[in-house]
Amino acid sequence: MKKGITPDEAEDCFSGFPVVLATVKGAKDNIITLAMCHVFSFKPPYLGVGIAPKRFSHGLFKESRDFAVNIPTRELLKATEICGSKSGRKVDKFEASGLTREKAEKISAPLIAECPVNIECVKVKEVDAGDHTWFIGEIVAARRAESYKVADMMLYWGEYRVIGELVK
Repeated sequence: MKKGITPDEAEDCFSGFPVVLATVKGAKDNIITLAMCHVFSFKPPYLGVGIAPKRFSHGLFKESRDFAVNIPTRELLKATEICGSKSGRKVDKFEASGLTREKAEKISAPLIAECPVNIECVKVKEVDAGDHTWFIGEIVAARRAESYKVADMMLYWGEYRVIGELVK
């Protein structure tokens, strides 16, 4: 038998969301730590990030034609936390986190050299969805370190986690 639960409790039924460091070019480059990142289409390849309008990065993403999604691993936890707890209004997150800007191949937004996966996206759509806007981009270039495994990716749901067990 199943019992009814609240919408907030329904959200708790998800095991986690991938943690990404999204970068965007603005008057100054910015990094935002996000746990709202999702594939929206395979053909064409669309990837989206959800950002609350109150965030400094929201305005940068609205103004920019492109962005990058960089996937950190647990070794970058401290830098990931810094980028998620400081505002780009007040600090240069590259400097504060010790992360290295890297020139992208096809977009204006910088990549993060230390991240084993960098995905370059050209924005194709914005979708207002409640308390977040989804910025959806077409993947125009991507690269991955040979040593990277999906199990290395961090997930977030109240705390940072990594995939620990393969069910099937």
